[in-house]
Amino acid sequence: MKDRINHTGGATAPCVAVLGTGSEVGKSIVATALCRVFSNRGMRVAPFKAQNMSNNSGVTPEGLEMGRAQIVQAEAARIPPHVDMNPILLKPTSDVGAQVVLLGTAIGNSSAGQYHDKKQALLSEACGALDRLRQAHELIVMEGAGSCAEVNLMAHDIVNFKMAEHAGAPAVLVADIHRGGVFAQIVGTLECLPRDKKDRIAGVLINRFRGDLQLFSDGVEWIERKTGKKVFGVLPWVDNIGIESEDSVVIENPGRISDRQIERPAVAVIRLPHISNFTDFDPLLALPDLHLYFLEKVQDLTAFEAVILPGSKNTRFDLQWLHDSGWTGEIRRLADRGRHVLGICGGYQMLGSRVNDPQGLEGPAGFTAGLDLLPVETTLKAPKTTTRTRFAWNGVEAEGYEIHMGQTVLRQGQSLFRVLAQNNRACSRHDGCRLEKGNVLGTYIHGLFDNPAITRKWLKTIGLHGVRPASLHGPAARDREYDRLAEHFIRHVDVEAIASVVSS
Repeated sequence: MKDRINHTGGATAPCVAVLGTGSEVGKSIVATALCRVFSNRGMRVAPFKAQNMSNNSGVTPEGLEMGRAQIVQAEAARIPPHVDMNPILLKPTSDVGAQVVLLGTAIGNSSAGQYHDKKQALLSEACGALDRLRQAHELIVMEGAGSCAEVNLMAHDIVNFKMAEHAGAPAVLVADIHRGGVFAQIVGTLECLPRDKKDRIAGVLINRFRGDLQLFSDGVEWIERKTGKKVFGVLPWVDNIGIESEDSVVIENPGRISDRQIERPAVAVIRLPHISNFTDFDPLLALPDLHLYFLEKVQDLTAFEAVILPGSKNTRFDLQWLHDSGWTGEIRRLADRGRHVLGICGGYQMLGSRVNDPQGLEGPAGFTAGLDLLPVETTLKAPKTTTRTRFAWNGVEAEGYEIHMGQTVLRQGQSLFRVLAQNNRACSRHDGCRLEKGNVLGTYIHGLFDNPAITRKWLKTIGLHGVRPASLHGPAARDREYDRLAEHFIRHVDVEAIASVVSS
């Protein structure tokens, strides 16, 4: 692919934008596939999304926060994640507000109106981040957000065409045939666009097709004839390639699970209203001998070996939800019977005696009583902690990451982990808490189960000695899945045609 020359005279990488006819049509997966496909060709490729709205985030090697979707895409591109790949991250704290993370650092909470007033300055930051990536790489795969044809939002949108125009990037339009109405999705999207934006769409990619592909050949011909746009490919539905999901929509509205439905051994994760970092549990979902269920509606937990309280972007709200919904009593009864409870980050804070918010960081100032299962007390306060953390659990060393706005004090009992380093700086401190009898544990560290040794140790702790991680686990398993995704993509997509429009 030809380099392009910016106004300063330096070589800059070409870009390709992956836009969608709507939300959840597969933009992230297509961008991930392109990152691995072009990486396999020996190119220095990097992902980019100007603005991401998600509570599923991670930490870069520098100790800065960014969306996990672009961390996944960086892994697929075989490069370390960097905040320039996701310069703006919005973490919803309510239906109308979000924490704004700019270039890896939280800069405060904003309502939709307040955020709108900052758009021009944020657009400048996003353009600067993209320009830096283009100087350091040979190709940038840009991901859009939602539908690229929201006519009421288009003038103020800084994710889709604004960034594609800044980069001079051709766009691939992704549509989801599984939703139905794929012809209307594509034609309607193009008809909503002004001529200059419609011309930027180089072609169409149809995602999640079920059935015989040959039966859709006339559909492809109709789309190309009607729109004048090439159909780059039709991706068949797959459910056996494990790529981390960007949004918690994949675990929304789980129903109750009856004892007859539960396959043992089983672990439950409580699906909190503001759940964050739910991909912490992907390695457990991949274990063939363990059954993991996300639960939202209150039910008896007797059939489960353990229950996990995950991270939360609004700890006090979700803690009160546990009380009001009846989950508190069920979790306490499980612990009283000697079964295991694990709290991670916000879930760890909830297991203590109370969560204090004197500054009103998550809502009205005050405190919320905890589940009182661990002898700890938490106070929410700035600045936000974001670290890559090296730790040890009784001699077993591993790495994870921390993202939390709060400090937790151990009133009695024992810490859980010994912290060896944070952001590559050696230190000597402790994290988490455990009851003396060992059935209630809490920690701030995300990514625990990416570590096979930690996974084995936790499974033994909850009594599941016969459940073992596969030979490929965590990051190694994810890397294999990126290759499988790339192979699937190459089989069904005209990659050469995409490459040609990028380099033209």
